[in-house]
Amino acid sequence: MSTTFIKAQASSIISTFFDLLITVVCKEFLGFWYVVASFTGTFAGGAINFALGRRWVFDSRDKKVPIQLVKYLITWGGNMILTTLGVFVVTHYCGISYFISKIIVAVVVGVGYNYMLQKKFVFA
Repeated sequence: MSTTFIKAQASSIISTFFDLLITVVCKEFLGFWYVVASFTGTFAGGAINFALGRRWVFDSRDKKVPIQLVKYLITWGGNMILTTLGVFVVTHYCGISYFISKIIVAVVVGVGYNYMLQKKFVFA
């Protein structure tokens, strides 16, 4: 396993922690619908993940932020769609709580989609 992969997974764990925290706060304390709460958490987690990816994981501070940001937003848009739809499908059709659905979907999308696109496209 490469150091970059390990750092990317650590960044994902940190980002996912904040994603889940914000999702739960929005759902349980602010009364948001679970899909909106999930979207809000994913948005915050994505912002954290971009900052960590740029500075720590892929150390690509020498590249222009606007270009990376556009590439990240394209990739992140796909992540948002996959995560939001995934949470809805798993929660609604499998009868699993939104929190467990969010964790399952975050792991699948994080490893199967985010890491590869960030490594090969966004921060390359």
